[in-house]
Amino acid sequence: MSHIYIFSPSSAVRDKSAFKRGIKRLEAMGHEVQIDPDALTSHMRFAGDDETRLKAIGRAVASGANIAMISRGGYGLTRLLTQLPYKAIAKSIDNGTQYVGLSDFTAFQLAVYAKTQRITWQGPALGEDFGPESEPDDIMQACFDDLCLEQGEGTGWRMPVDSLQKNVKVNNAVLWGGNLAVLTSLLGTPYFPLIKKGVLFLEDVGEHPYKIERMLTQLLNAGVLQNQKALVFGQFTSYKLIPHDKGFKLKTVIDRLRTQLKIPVLAGLPLGHVSTKVLLPIGAKVDLATEGRDAFLVWGHI
Repeated sequence: MSHIYIFSPSSAVRDKSAFKRGIKRLEAMGHEVQIDPDALTSHMRFAGDDETRLKAIGRAVASGANIAMISRGGYGLTRLLTQLPYKAIAKSIDNGTQYVGLSDFTAFQLAVYAKTQRITWQGPALGEDFGPESEPDDIMQACFDDLCLEQGEGTGWRMPVDSLQKNVKVNNAVLWGGNLAVLTSLLGTPYFPLIKKGVLFLEDVGEHPYKIERMLTQLLNAGVLQNQKALVFGQFTSYKLIPHDKGFKLKTVIDRLRTQLKIPVLAGLPLGHVSTKVLLPIGAKVDLATEGRDAFLVWGHI
C-alpha cells in the first residue's frame, strides 16, 4: 500500500492512545507508517517549539512518502509560514508526496498554493479520524483509500432540504478553502491565494454563528466571496447557542449571505471536525453541479 509519514506541525498530541490506535489501524490496512521523531514532542500548547516543528516539516518533505499526514490540527502553523521550505515542498509534491490534513493545516495548504500552485489534500488527521475508539468512518476511509490508490476523481453529497437552490453548474474552477478562521487570518498576507472564479469551501469548529458571520463579512468586504463561482459550506460544529441569540443561528448567517451574493451558496458538504469527511484537492480544477438535493464535485484524475 502506501508509505505514510506522520508529523506534528501544530498543537501537541495530548491523546496518546488515539495516536497509537491510529498508527495501528494504518499498519493493519497494510500501510508502511513512519513516525516523525518529534511527533509526540510538547512545548507549551505546541508540538515542539517553532524550530522543532519546522524541522519536522522538513523531514516530512524529505521523507519521500506517498502521504504526509498530520497527527492533529490545533494552532501553530501561521507562526511558521515565513520559514517554510516552499521550493522543497513543491518538489516533493511533484515527486508524488500528497500532504493531507485539515483545521490548522489550512494555513500550510493555502500558503503552499499561494507560493507554488501545488495541490494538497484537505482531509483526515491521524488522531481525530484513525484514532477514535470506534471504527473509522466508512466514507472517510473509502475516500482515503482512493487517495492511496490514486483513484479518487470526485465526490458527492446530499444537501439539507432547507438549503436548496436552483440547479447549479460550474465548470473548470479552482477548488480552495478549509478552516474559516485560519483562512480569514491569512487575508492581506502573501499566503492568501488570490483566486478568482473559484469554488471556495469552508468549515470550522467551536465558533458561534455571529463569529462565523463576522469572518464571512470580512471576506465579503475584502471582495473575496463575490469573486468566486460558488461558495460551499462544510460542517460547523461544537458551538453553543444561547437565549440571547433569539433565533440567530447558522442558517440565519447562510440565508443572509445568499441575499448578498449572486453566486450559488451550497451547504451540507461532509468536511470539517466530524467523523464523516471527504477528501478535497486544494488547488485542483473542478466541476460542480447540483440536481435537487444532490451535489457533485468532480476533479478527474490527479
